[in-house]
Amino acid sequence: MPLKLFSQTKFLECGTDEAGRGCLAGPVTAAAVILPSNFKNELLTDSKLLSHTKRELLRLIIEEQAVSYSIAHVFPERIDEINILNASFEAMHIAISQLKKTPQHIIVDGNRFKEYTGYTHKCYIKGDSKYMSIAAASILAKTERDRYMQGLHEVHPNYNWLENKGYPTKAHRAAISKHGPTIYHRKTFKLLPSEIK
Repeated sequence: MPLKLFSQTKFLECGTDEAGRGCLAGPVTAAAVILPSNFKNELLTDSKLLSHTKRELLRLIIEEQAVSYSIAHVFPERIDEINILNASFEAMHIAISQLKKTPQHIIVDGNRFKEYTGYTHKCYIKGDSKYMSIAAASILAKTERDRYMQGLHEVHPNYNWLENKGYPTKAHRAAISKHGPTIYHRKTFKLLPSEIK
């Protein structure tokens, strides 16, 4: 089923989504995107359903054709301070605040969102497979976070963040067990299965 361009046409609308919520290391990254009214792309969908090559191709198209877009990281120290849900909302809010054009309505992937003062919003479960601007935001957030983790991999190759991007794979947890956590790990997360919260 093709994605819809907008959820409504009365107000200028942006879509927002995040990447990296379930990771043990690295930031949670969010993007916000406003697409033009004539935007079309049959390839665009939820970033999780796309190959790395297709995501990177779509990123170039989104950056070239979007009315405005923005990407924001919230880092582990802040995640540990306010928890991952609030950090995700904060990353989305920062991304929205950085848009060059101000939206009047926000559509969000998921079932929860912290109100962005002065703007209406609506949450959509699996919104990144329903609306183009949310899908576009998911692609920008995913590709930007992957690039960031690739850079961290150069500093700490023992954790193989090039492959696992900070997610809790067996190999990642084995590396934490062997080498201990880094400053890029989220200390409030269950880094090892034997840990008791």
